[in-house]
Amino acid sequence: MKQSHLDDLRQFITETGESTCSLWTDMIASIQFTGDFAAAIWEAVRHPRKIRFRETLYYLNVCGPDALQISLLICLLMGLIMGYQSGVQMHKYGADTFLPALVACIIVRELGPLMIAVIASGRAGSSFTAEIAAMKSTDEINAMLTMGLSPWRFLVIPKLIAMMVMIPALTLLGDIAGIIGGMLVGVGQLDLPAGMYYSSTIHWAHPKFIVEGLLKSEVFAIIITAIACMRGFRADPDSLGVGKATTQSVVTSLIAIIVADFMMAYVFNFIFYGN
Repeated sequence: MKQSHLDDLRQFITETGESTCSLWTDMIASIQFTGDFAAAIWEAVRHPRKIRFRETLYYLNVCGPDALQISLLICLLMGLIMGYQSGVQMHKYGADTFLPALVACIIVRELGPLMIAVIASGRAGSSFTAEIAAMKSTDEINAMLTMGLSPWRFLVIPKLIAMMVMIPALTLLGDIAGIIGGMLVGVGQLDLPAGMYYSSTIHWAHPKFIVEGLLKSEVFAIIITAIACMRGFRADPDSLGVGKATTQSVVTSLIAIIVADFMMAYVFNFIFYGN
């Protein structure tokens, strides 16, 4: 019995040590990758002619049109759900007319950018990680380095440009779909006039809220691309490593998106309202 307790304690200490070392290694690698990532962005800004525009167009299609249907569908359903759940409660207190303001502000400021970022991390982010990890497992990245080519210019910058262009565009379309979802509930279930719902939405969806959502989507695009590429470059060079890196990429991206959203929500509330 005592021996089993000692074995359990030894296993606990071993796993704790391995987890701590892994966390420390990830932190060091993340700092190093952040520096390389920033240097690659600066190099692209200084020499825009070196950007691989052919690959950029391909990733624009991957991040944008290929994700349009699922993005609009999910945002529409989120608007329907929010409109229904909020409308039922508001109707009890005769506050039906506040439904357009609630749906518009939450969709534009929070749920629109957040849902699009979640979709992008699951679709494009995982695809980026799997692509780079597969290239690493077949020594294609080592071949690029041997020939004097920069993997950052070929593999990272086109993905970053595509994400920074397409995620804000999808966010705007997702905002419209979410507002339409709330409008369907307000007009169809609460019998609100469509004209009143539209005018109230325009009144409450201030341009500063739209700008806030677009800024959040740009930050999310950078986070998703950086984490996806970092996990791809750090993947083990085998088929198991590709799958593990893809899973880690999606999970890490989701956590980073939520944390970044909380921090930006606090900053924007302080800027707009001073609290």
